[in-house]
Amino acid sequence: MGAYVYAHLFIILNTGAKHPSKIEVCVDFPYHPPSHRSKPWSPNRKDIDMNAELHPVPAPIDLDAFWMPFTANRQFKANPRLLARAKGMHYWTQDGREVLDGVAGLWCVNAGHGRTEIADAVAKQLTTMEFAPTFQMGHPVAFELASRLAAISPPGMDRVFFTNSGSESVDTALKIAIAYHRARGEGQRTRFIGREKGYHGVGFGGTSVGGMVNNRKAYSAVMLPGVDHLPHTLDLGHNAFSRGLPHWGAHLANEFERLIALHDASTIAAVIVEPISGSAGVILPPVGYLKRLREIADKHGILLIFDEVITGFGRVGKPFASQAFDVTPDLMTTAKGLTNGAIPMGAVFAQRKVYDALMQGPEGAIELFHGYTYSAHPAACAAALATLDIYAREGLLSRAATLAPQWEDAVHSLRGTNHVIDVRNYGLIGAVELEPRAGKPGTRAFDVFLKCFERGVMVRQTGDIIAMSPPLIIEPKQIAQLVETLAGVIRDTP
Repeated sequence: MGAYVYAHLFIILNTGAKHPSKIEVCVDFPYHPPSHRSKPWSPNRKDIDMNAELHPVPAPIDLDAFWMPFTANRQFKANPRLLARAKGMHYWTQDGREVLDGVAGLWCVNAGHGRTEIADAVAKQLTTMEFAPTFQMGHPVAFELASRLAAISPPGMDRVFFTNSGSESVDTALKIAIAYHRARGEGQRTRFIGREKGYHGVGFGGTSVGGMVNNRKAYSAVMLPGVDHLPHTLDLGHNAFSRGLPHWGAHLANEFERLIALHDASTIAAVIVEPISGSAGVILPPVGYLKRLREIADKHGILLIFDEVITGFGRVGKPFASQAFDVTPDLMTTAKGLTNGAIPMGAVFAQRKVYDALMQGPEGAIELFHGYTYSAHPAACAAALATLDIYAREGLLSRAATLAPQWEDAVHSLRGTNHVIDVRNYGLIGAVELEPRAGKPGTRAFDVFLKCFERGVMVRQTGDIIAMSPPLIIEPKQIAQLVETLAGVIRDTP
């Protein structure tokens, strides 16, 4: 008895373009004829049904015009990595490959991808009112969102100023700090203290207080004057492979006292730090470090600013890292997870004392000459409210605390793998630091990043560090997939 298989291959071409290209490829396998037909099947039948799935071939994309941020443009465009759609924990590439998202997009898609609740809320708002100014005008959704955010904020931080990004949030916080001291009759307080390896966005203010060399060196001549920096807290000699917060290094906060002695407290407006430095490769605060900064700032009348653009909205098992570490700043910058990455938005939280200090003078006077056209944009507010609903309904603002023990065990299983010189973790944040190649820093981690993507997992590379911050909806089996894939790639990377 023999078997006879007959197939038709169809290739649809676009010949009208300058360069002819494939539009679609499909195959017709007519060896499963419809059972309801009375005519016997034969290879010459004309009424056969196609039963193979169609897979459109992606049309070529012109990559030239887009100047990509923080990207080696020429390298990328020679071998692009294009994401076409996303749902839940996954992206899909243009050619249909599934990729597990190990970085929540860019530290922002905390509730996972494709949340129809957010899309529906934005669509409804756009058809109701797509824009309203917030200069001398207002709209209800902005006030509702501010109240909802105040309800989950650290104690006393119940005044909210809206921006469009983390960078704008940082520059806003810096300006508020200057305005606060001026309103109190201490206008000479204009100096800021940042920290080495800190990242506070790409505005001139954020770049000035930031401490990442490559972000600063091209603009060194035009940085804000009067900025100094604390030492960073990363020390592999003392803290390599710490589980959670390292126990060595709290004394480094005392360097704040040294800078105060150098510049005099009467000239310093604020100190700004990330509770956990994300962009520099997950640098954790030693136990007691942040509380010591708070004590010193209070002693000298200096405002403490926490940059929670990455750590905010559940990343560390509380709504904000300041709550997890039990240290309340005077100002707190946020963005990213505020809208689940759906629409750009940021927010600066302020202690009531900061807000009240500016609410002086004639009632008709503008208290703070600062703001953005899109501050509290209605669609962004709608996205944020829908995101907060998801966080509350699914318990995502605390879920990282539940998953943290398994996450910690998983990432620390990489200890002992080739070239791994440190593993760091807190909440649902993790980092694996690799030994750099001689004379070629960053290339080993970049190769790991590329190979992970090829094997269906997206991680983040910064220097010789692989960072991970998956959506808060991640399941235990996906944690295993993420870490096992990374382990295999590291082992296979010389």
